[in-house]
Amino acid sequence: MKNTRLIVSLIAFAAVIGLPGQRGGAEEKIVAVVNNEIITQRDLDSFLNFMRVQLSRQYMAGEIEDKIAVMKSDLLDRLIEDRLILQEAKKENIKIDDARITAKIEEVKKRYPAERDFENALQAQGLVVADLQQQVREQQMMLEIVNKKIRSRIIVKPSEITEYYNKNIDRFKTPEERVFDSLVGQDAAKAAETAKLLRGGKDVAAAAAASNFTASEFRARPGGQLKKEVEDVLFAMKIGDVSEPVEVKGNYYVFKLNSITPPRQQSLAETSETIHSFLYERRMQESMVTWVDELKKKSYIKKFQDKQPG
Repeated sequence: MKNTRLIVSLIAFAAVIGLPGQRGGAEEKIVAVVNNEIITQRDLDSFLNFMRVQLSRQYMAGEIEDKIAVMKSDLLDRLIEDRLILQEAKKENIKIDDARITAKIEEVKKRYPAERDFENALQAQGLVVADLQQQVREQQMMLEIVNKKIRSRIIVKPSEITEYYNKNIDRFKTPEERVFDSLVGQDAAKAAETAKLLRGGKDVAAAAAASNFTASEFRARPGGQLKKEVEDVLFAMKIGDVSEPVEVKGNYYVFKLNSITPPRQQSLAETSETIHSFLYERRMQESMVTWVDELKKKSYIKKFQDKQPG
């Protein structure tokens, strides 16, 4: 659905998006009117600036700009939808306790090595803590109105969970899983000797020490998670087997198969919580789209944007 991604941003980026009405040298051009409120070019630019700060905690510079480029195409629509939801919260006289705001700000601070880094990140965008507090308050107000109007009204019946399970039963089959010891080093001859030691009954730690190899345990499932040359070896083995050395990018691996858990069908009882969460969130998204579309229909919205945000 077209609007689902936009509405999810409300939840995912609480206390992250840009701040309307900042003072400073940013451009004051009005890009939209939403009922009796305006959205300026500054609002759009602030949104992107905050996203860059937040994404920098997870991604490299090139990846950040790729994500920003995707966001630009529907940024104004995101802000319009947020503004409509906030207006509804104000109509319902939603109030947020100051302690809750403080707690959310502390969560944001924890993403930075030190408080000074947090303050520098705000300063780089021309902001102070009070700006962020206001935005957190507004985001929490939006979350509360969404909980009141949408989330609290969603019910998933047990019969719906059972029906979904029966219609999608193949999705709940767990594949075969194997547990291996892996010994790796850079000497082909030592790898062959390591395999011989293991076949002779030497334990993994002793065989690894004798060859100066690194030993570890790992789990594997079929289906392309591993390189083909490795997967072909691993899934041809029987319990207790030791592989011939396998060369991967200059390293030589020796594998010992310890156990096999066969594929099985998960029961309805095992999967009911997962199915409930899936159906609940799907219904939540559908209801959000419908609700926001209704808000748009009864609102005055005018867009003037002819410029891409910063």
